[in-house]
Amino acid sequence: MSVHPTTGDWVVVAVASTVTYTVAARWCMPTAKAKRRVSFAPLAGWVFLVPSAAAKGYSIPYILYLFSCILLMMTVMLIPIRKRVAAAIMEQEQNPRIKVQLNAVSVWWIVFSFAGCVAAMLRCWPLVD
Repeated sequence: MSVHPTTGDWVVVAVASTVTYTVAARWCMPTAKAKRRVSFAPLAGWVFLVPSAAAKGYSIPYILYLFSCILLMMTVMLIPIRKRVAAAIMEQEQNPRIKVQLNAVSVWWIVFSFAGCVAAMLRCWPLVD
């Protein structure tokens, strides 16, 4: 017997993941400008992801699941490397003419955590009705 969350449950998950992402991302950002930018990511998700998923015929629970997974994936990828990302953002804002590169550890973390999050997302996909 498997339990499938209802649409209302997915709404709660989407709201919780939005709050989690927003709090975590704002905590990681070093400047007010960067904090504002990350705060608009959930809105961008609603503007671009939701219509795209709806056009493909996904149900509301699937759309909320995808939205929540993407926000949580960005949170998982950002928090462990927040100091390096903050330093890169500060450097870029102080000298916008140069292109700041992330170091190898950060790049590898992003690649492997992305792969792990996608695997977890696919593993939980059958829970969505």
